[in-house]
Amino acid sequence: MSKRKRDREADKAPNVVNDGASQPLKATAKLQSQNQGVSSSSIKPQPSKSSANNANGGLKTSNASIQQPKSAATPKSTKIPRTENHIDVKTELPVVQIITGSYERTLHGITAKLSLNDGKLRSIYADSFLFNAHQSAVRCLALSPMPEESDQGVYLATGGSDERVNIYSLSAAPVPDTDRKGRKVPTMPTFGPNQISENPLNRELGTLVQHSSSITALHFPSRSKLLSASEDNTISVTRVRDLEVISTVKAPRPKVSGQASGDSASAGTVPSGVNDFAIHPSMKLMVSVGRGEKCMRLWNLVTGKKAGVLNFERDILQAVKEGKYSHGEGRKIRWNHSGTEFSVAFERGVVVFGQDSKPRCVLMPSTLTKVHQLVYFRTGKDHEFLACSTDDGKILFFDTAKASTATKDLPLLNPIAYMGGEKHAITKRIKDFQILDLTKHGFPGRLTIVGCSNGDISLLSLRDDEILKPETDGGFVGTASADVYSTGNRVTCLVAFAMLPALDIEGGLSEAESGLGSEIDTEDSSDNE
Repeated sequence: MSKRKRDREADKAPNVVNDGASQPLKATAKLQSQNQGVSSSSIKPQPSKSSANNANGGLKTSNASIQQPKSAATPKSTKIPRTENHIDVKTELPVVQIITGSYERTLHGITAKLSLNDGKLRSIYADSFLFNAHQSAVRCLALSPMPEESDQGVYLATGGSDERVNIYSLSAAPVPDTDRKGRKVPTMPTFGPNQISENPLNRELGTLVQHSSSITALHFPSRSKLLSASEDNTISVTRVRDLEVISTVKAPRPKVSGQASGDSASAGTVPSGVNDFAIHPSMKLMVSVGRGEKCMRLWNLVTGKKAGVLNFERDILQAVKEGKYSHGEGRKIRWNHSGTEFSVAFERGVVVFGQDSKPRCVLMPSTLTKVHQLVYFRTGKDHEFLACSTDDGKILFFDTAKASTATKDLPLLNPIAYMGGEKHAITKRIKDFQILDLTKHGFPGRLTIVGCSNGDISLLSLRDDEILKPETDGGFVGTASADVYSTGNRVTCLVAFAMLPALDIEGGLSEAESGLGSEIDTEDSSDNE
């Protein structure tokens, strides 16, 4: 066969990415009142309690509410300063997948390709999906643990005010720029200012409708189980393989004094529901906080029964500025990675409890403001810190190991450092944030992804030496920041993960999709044994 004939046959060969991908997307004029997507994989109400959708359509993208980043910059190089040996190496940084939920009931997926040049953080954003996930506001998100490199699949769960939990399968690897033959993969056309990087592996799995009120919290303890909490005072355990509810625990409704009861009580006057829950790293204990309750509840996950109730004493509530007319309820709760302590966030402060459930210290912002989110993270020396976001656009860092139990009074810890605020042009309240450890991917430290109520997504770098050195007590950290991306929607929740290396175009994508299901079968079979 001559060279000219081979070239003609190569031109006639079908493109695998275009055949598997969807058609060019049309911008939607407005959000429809019904729960629908923009493609054949749209979410539809299910008649049964749990159902699985085996449709293989991808999650589609719409350019209706996507806005241009405030300052887009193309990275020049990926030169990363290694602080350990003080040498510069050229390393390809990972692609970060960011997912946000909003009051406008949209689920927005964004990929950020990072680069560092002379200590400056740069990012190229691309939209991976955007559609109506719920009939009302999206309240919480959860990601399953990262898979092995051979599986390349991640579960995403979304909960909304419409009493539904949607489950999706997301690709853990970005779409490669070139195929196996070195040819550039064509990009999807768009009328918007941003690139579109749609992955055909992103698809919907099904919808859970076992709850009778708004979903408040979601968590994947493993890749085979999902826990969901609701305002109906229940916490359900669902098997992801077939979306079957295998267990449900119910918390009692709080007894509120000083309010009407019985026939004279109007609907919604007595607050009830589970605000949040946290699972111990041993997977045997769970702690939950609820609405209208000045206590936290302990649950035995081995037996599925209540283990005890711990009331918040008056001195604890006074320390976190919970007055006589305040609810006195816990809003958020988190265990640290080692399982030696957990933190309960109230409206304006945080109380840290030890493993024995006794209070150790109180954390308060320097200015009286509301607390929205808690995150525990480790440094390179296995030293754990607690970060919390506030209403004034700051993330405060606390060293809870400095808490002293020698005195009877609860010690008050001041923040050792902070990021955000006016120096990072973040002035709106931070509804949610994530801290990713990217040191294994060649990044010199950690990446903080911040989601604000005005729809802005900010990327800030955080090095260990910035937070560990004593001269940064109460000081500003995270000097390197990338361009701000504006989603155009009011962000309510956010999750993110560092994507694995891209797969081959022709064979890797199908292996990723089949590998996800095979791992679940293995985990469930071991659980049944």
